[in-house]
Amino acid sequence: MKRDKKTFLEIISSHQLIIFKVCNMYCTNPEDKKDLVQEVILQLWRSFEKYDERFKLSTWIYRITMNVAISNYRKYTTRQKRFQPLDKNLVNIAIEEDRELTEQTQMLWQMIKQLNEFDKALVILYLEEKSYEEIGSILDISKNVVGVRLNRIRQKLKKKIENQ
Repeated sequence: MKRDKKTFLEIISSHQLIIFKVCNMYCTNPEDKKDLVQEVILQLWRSFEKYDERFKLSTWIYRITMNVAISNYRKYTTRQKRFQPLDKNLVNIAIEEDRELTEQTQMLWQMIKQLNEFDKALVILYLEEKSYEEIGSILDISKNVVGVRLNRIRQKLKKKIENQ
């Protein structure tokens, strides 16, 4: 594979949904989400020369996107601890996609967004219909651990839904 700008842009274009879905899960503010997408693309560009063709492009993109998103999320939560957040009633930003979802689906997505970074990443990949083996490869864990963690997440979400 050629490692030039044109090839890179084609790869980004054909895998943009991966980037947008992951960024959407880790960032709710539309402007912050745009910044995160740009940061992911920048990191993908910086890593493009090091891409190992033994791995699928989607695995490489998922891994970098999730690492950048999680890092960004951690920086954000650290910042939030230092600053007094605005009252949620004062600022209510609605995401276009959320408007299209049913109330039940919105509730489920809100619960997923409350999971820790690692569990959220597992759920994103699972909902993308990735195999346990591929999820394990992206997150650098065994496929057995993937199964166990997903089962625990399902149980946790089920309890939350029952308690609603």
